[in-house]
Amino acid sequence: MDRKIDDRNILDKFAEEFCAVVNRHVKYMIVSGFAAISSGRTRGTEDIDMIIEVMPKEKFVEMHNDLVKNNFECMQSSNPEEIFEFYLKGKNSIRYTWKGKHLPEMEIHFAKDSVDEYQLERRIKMKITGLNIYFASLEGNIAFKEEWLKSDKDIEDARHLRIVYSDEINEEEINKIKKMIRDVKHER
Repeated sequence: MDRKIDDRNILDKFAEEFCAVVNRHVKYMIVSGFAAISSGRTRGTEDIDMIIEVMPKEKFVEMHNDLVKNNFECMQSSNPEEIFEFYLKGKNSIRYTWKGKHLPEMEIHFAKDSVDEYQLERRIKMKITGLNIYFASLEGNIAFKEEWLKSDKDIEDARHLRIVYSDEINEEEINKIKKMIRDVKHER
């Protein structure tokens, strides 16, 4: 079964609606493939990846209830306390979709280390996307794809970002984040 979504309009609408709700509750950033896709790279995806600040259970419950009120549902459970305790607190991701739909999905996880926290402080809105959402910095997206993920798809995503944003990229920042990633890998 092919679970990829190729219609950017659906992904864009889903991302903007979802991020508008999350933004009312916590600092977030979109990372990985959707940054390249929303910047014009042609490829399908089944989910959008989001990192959020670590938050107390009470705040998460409020955010979850706001998402539900706005036509989203969590795929793991409808109980926000269970989602928090068994998934997020355990450093696992959770997935939300529009109610009654299987795709697209927003995969969320808490910031897990100093690199995620650094990136959250430097999140940006990527003008070329036309979207009113926060992404990890260009340098952060490129560094993670080249230093951590390294699959053919990720290398192509990074190459695309390097081409599209060639005037804006700071190589020193990419190298700094790559070093941070190597240091965090070493600590694990």
